[in-house]
Amino acid sequence: MNEMMTVGIVGGGLAGCECALRLARAGVPVTLFEQKPDHMSPAHTSPCLAELVCSNSLRNNEPTSGIGMLKAEMRSLGSDFMRLADANAVPAGKALAVDREAFARDMTACVDACPGIVRVARRIRGLDDPALSPFDKVVIAAGPLASEELADSLSRAVGGRHLYFYDAIAPIVSAESLDMSVVFRASRYDCEQEHPGEGDYLNCPMSREEYLAFYDALMAAEKVTAREFEKEVHFEGCMPIEALAARGVKTLTFGPLKPVGFIDPRTGRRPWALVQLRQETSNASAYNLVGCQTKLTYGAQAEVFRKIPGMERAEFVRFGSMHRNTYVNAPQVLAPDLSLLDNGRVHLAGQITGVEGYVESAACGLWLGMLLAARARGRELPLPPEECALGALLAHLRRPVKKFQPSNAHFGLMPDLPERARKSDRKVKFAERAATAFAAWRQAIAGTGD
Repeated sequence: MNEMMTVGIVGGGLAGCECALRLARAGVPVTLFEQKPDHMSPAHTSPCLAELVCSNSLRNNEPTSGIGMLKAEMRSLGSDFMRLADANAVPAGKALAVDREAFARDMTACVDACPGIVRVARRIRGLDDPALSPFDKVVIAAGPLASEELADSLSRAVGGRHLYFYDAIAPIVSAESLDMSVVFRASRYDCEQEHPGEGDYLNCPMSREEYLAFYDALMAAEKVTAREFEKEVHFEGCMPIEALAARGVKTLTFGPLKPVGFIDPRTGRRPWALVQLRQETSNASAYNLVGCQTKLTYGAQAEVFRKIPGMERAEFVRFGSMHRNTYVNAPQVLAPDLSLLDNGRVHLAGQITGVEGYVESAACGLWLGMLLAARARGRELPLPPEECALGALLAHLRRPVKKFQPSNAHFGLMPDLPERARKSDRKVKFAERAATAFAAWRQAIAGTGD
């Protein structure tokens, strides 16, 4: 191993922690710079590392989904993120959701206990910050909420070709404040199962009149506006509920408030609309309003969401909020090893690269940690094939497009199947091919010390 290689990582989020742990366990000295607790971003409240902000859901856990496949691959690679997520899981049906506070505490303890990682509470103000000068490699894993100073420095480094979008956070309510004579427990299509009423979600059914009253209040409510010099660009996969509602009065009933697969126990009929609540903590004391991320003012949120049946007296553990997410135009500014084209010493990891989602961010950090660890041994780690989930996600960052946007992991990022398949079989075939391609790659890299 090249004993001289040292790595400075900026940002103690999911990508930064995953990258740091992989490097340190490979014997590469790491200094992890995290601005908390002295400085907090607009969306963060906890002093812990790896704080999950937007949701506690890590999405589908089924291997026949792109994100489920990515999780399986990360587990195979020994991901600390996945190990701790599984250890702190809370009921969420076929999805993987975690107790956010417990997860962040465990990740913080894991990083602090790892030999080879030095954690420094310092705000890095730019790529030329003197604190970064001693390191052979610098990893910017500051996340989508990088400080304006760091974002400006990065923008100058890539020639101003950086982009941004706005992300919105859903409110969380106290379980004790819900009216359980209205709210019922079920997962979608529970009515067709042997044991209905034992699902992982709480559900607030709405009649047509109740939905229209909620919709009218939502459209009329006061919203937080962007600053004058910022143009709002929402990521399609995490749009504010009011932005979706503005597309038409029925849009929500075909989106986050769709009632398909539910029967209201009070009426024996399918509701007109339905709001799902997902367990937020391991003791089930708080619930997240699924799909209700918002940029309404706090006062407006209390007024509007209390119009949802069963939530008339809801106590808000956390209101939703709005924040800017920053990412680079990866195909134009990043090399395949996630280094800046104009500065090979500086690498990016996580959501700032243009991957979207908690799991994807951690996967990006894991991959970069593996890559740099291999190079410290004088070896080169080949890219994973595009037919597997990790390879497809990384390929998204290299693929030139007219308008680059962040992307979650999904089968659409992979090359199409060589043979025609029925729609019902396509996901299974994608998953089978991905598993085969990933296994072959794992065998091929066995000598790199991964």
